[in-house]
Amino acid sequence: MKNNIKKISVVSLILICTFSIVVLSSASFAENSSANAGGLAKISLETLQEGVSPLIIERYPEKESKNVSAKLDSLLDRINKRHDFNGAILVAKNDKILYSNQVGMADFNKKTPLNKESVFQLASVSKQFTAAAIMLLHEQHKIKLTDTVNAYFPGFPYEGVTIENLLNHTAGLPKYFWVSEHKWNQEKAPSNSEMMSLLQKSNVQRFFEPGHNFDYSNTNYFVLASIVEKVSGTSFSSFLKKNIFDPLEMDHSFVYSFENDSINENQLDGYRLYRGWRHLKIGGTVNDAVVGDKNVYTTAEDLFKWTLGLNTGKLLSKASLDLMYAEGKTISGRTIPYGFGFRIDNKRENTIYHHGRWNGFSTALTTYLDDDLVVIVLEHTSYKSMRSLNAQIKKIVTENLKT
Repeated sequence: MKNNIKKISVVSLILICTFSIVVLSSASFAENSSANAGGLAKISLETLQEGVSPLIIERYPEKESKNVSAKLDSLLDRINKRHDFNGAILVAKNDKILYSNQVGMADFNKKTPLNKESVFQLASVSKQFTAAAIMLLHEQHKIKLTDTVNAYFPGFPYEGVTIENLLNHTAGLPKYFWVSEHKWNQEKAPSNSEMMSLLQKSNVQRFFEPGHNFDYSNTNYFVLASIVEKVSGTSFSSFLKKNIFDPLEMDHSFVYSFENDSINENQLDGYRLYRGWRHLKIGGTVNDAVVGDKNVYTTAEDLFKWTLGLNTGKLLSKASLDLMYAEGKTISGRTIPYGFGFRIDNKRENTIYHHGRWNGFSTALTTYLDDDLVVIVLEHTSYKSMRSLNAQIKKIVTENLKT
């Protein structure tokens, strides 16, 4: 009997130990998954729970991309030496990365070279993220494109402006740059909420009644970002991180508001060339704290993740994407070359694109629809020849990629 009791006790002890190990291991795995917020395990589990497959980044085999890479390396070296290009280029064909490289300096004082994790300010290329945020809220039935700004900000002084007017630049609103530079009396740059209040009391006339004309305006997109904050109850930065950057594993991407946010790792400054040889860092301005029209920071490969995720249905429905990529119209029916956050060119080339310039940063994201080609160019020393560079890149790919 004693032997049987001993046997039972040993077996029980083994079972208890085994169960404890399993429980502790499960707890440890859960804790590690939670702590590793940017890790593959957590993202994959969350994505599977939401019924959306993880974003997979594919690359061309070296054998197929060798000629193109050699030509583009040569182009990068040439424009760095001749035209003071300090930036990154990424080219993707058929949803696969064909080429990704960078040249030049990240910090001219420290002589630090750029690398693939260098984070560029997107300038106006940021607008497509604002448009996507609006479309996410639209799909969640939290807003309607026909809603007016006054539905969310009753004191907004320009009545009748709809969300769609803001998206395709038919709102006719005054330039907030001018308002802040002439009406703002504090030392610290105004945030979105402060800029909305300043517009309300500044008594600046609008350019035209909403819907009557097309006028590209940064004001529209800072107002849109303000609507995102009002409806979501969170900051624009937090909204993009939770709903766009994290789902697409854009680990090096963020929204930065001057004087309100801390500098991130690998975040670049903008420069200008002084007397043909010296690079001077460009400081902040009274307009740098406002977000939505600019101030998304990212890397070239993160920006490709954004493009791929958007175009493959990881974020938005096809119906929403079609709206974003469709040319807008005025009340009279006149077509305008802008969708929601994207410029549309159906005449010269069948492209969907956007360029940006701000405080030394020059950026371009171009999708050549007929060629299934994406070209990303990010630069931070006031480079001025984006259209020409895009044309050169496309020509090299067309002539040297054998598929």
